[in-house]
Amino acid sequence: MKYYIIAGEASGDLHGSNLIKELKKLDNSSHFRCWGGDLMSRESDDLVKHFKDYSHMGFFEVFINLKKILNNLSFCKKDIKKYNPDVIIYVDFPGFNLRIAKWAKKNKFKNHFYISPQIWAWKQNRIKTIRKVIDQMYVILPFEKKFYSSVNFNVHYVGHPLLDVIKTNKNEASDRRQEKIIALLPGSRDQEIKKILPEMINIIKNFKNYSFYICAAPSQKKSTYLKYIKDKNIENVKIVENQTYEILSKSSAALVASGTATLETALFKIPQVVCYKSSWISIMIGRFLLRNLKYISLVNLILDKEVVKELIQENLNEKNLTSELKNILEGDHRIHMLKSYNELIDKLGNKGASEKTALKILNYLEPNSYSKES
Repeated sequence: MKYYIIAGEASGDLHGSNLIKELKKLDNSSHFRCWGGDLMSRESDDLVKHFKDYSHMGFFEVFINLKKILNNLSFCKKDIKKYNPDVIIYVDFPGFNLRIAKWAKKNKFKNHFYISPQIWAWKQNRIKTIRKVIDQMYVILPFEKKFYSSVNFNVHYVGHPLLDVIKTNKNEASDRRQEKIIALLPGSRDQEIKKILPEMINIIKNFKNYSFYICAAPSQKKSTYLKYIKDKNIENVKIVENQTYEILSKSSAALVASGTATLETALFKIPQVVCYKSSWISIMIGRFLLRNLKYISLVNLILDKEVVKELIQENLNEKNLTSELKNILEGDHRIHMLKSYNELIDKLGNKGASEKTALKILNYLEPNSYSKES
């Protein structure tokens, strides 16, 4: 069968690539055409575009790139029509994907959405669109199935795909001991790195007994990060590529940009401070739209309490970041956070999300032709 898969950021690229792996195991005649990143490119027949060329973070950033976004939407529709897939699989990235899904439904394509838009947080009116255009939805957070039930839309809860990814990497790192290392994860998009990394670098001088490792995102070149430290005369900082999980596994703590990386860090049981900074326009709009949301990090959202400290916009500064990092390097706050991580892991459920999703997709397309689903 022919699959057209669209992801829009580093986490979507990771989960999309693992889904492709499972689909290939089950469907010997599978062919893939994708929008995503390096990981999906390795697994698929053809990468149409890399998310660096079409993914934009923040309301203001989307506005100034509107023409480019509209051109990409138009091109995507033409490309789908030409490829004529058996199914389109959307991996998160709702702003772009739901627009494509509306068009695809009108043109009789099958729409499957893997990793739900966070409509429980904002834009709940999107449920109207989802009901009309999405044939099957696969959710990965424990409270999402309950939310969708409350709005009369049936979804499949498959568990979180990170559980499989982290388990594999933790097994490989099981013999490593914690070292005096602080991991810096400033995000995968240019806009995030530009705003967040300088704040992280500013505190390095206050922790001379620790080594700091900037973990480069797969979609970024080393030079993206190098320009922020080359004139700083800092000896205890390094940039590493393709080693994020290895560094996390032996770190004492981490400073992490808000996003999927906060959950990855928690699953490695590494104490963390969550960082977020964007343009003032984007922040003001975001604060209005998310005014009913208590937290921004997945760890706090899933546990419905503050476990990890969130430093947002003006609160992300040298004084606060230094203080919060000291709090998690030793003492009661560190112990409490590590205990809460165990609660988080219990809530996320069982492993095997990518395999379950692949089976459900195939059994929908060809009923009763594949192995039984759990």
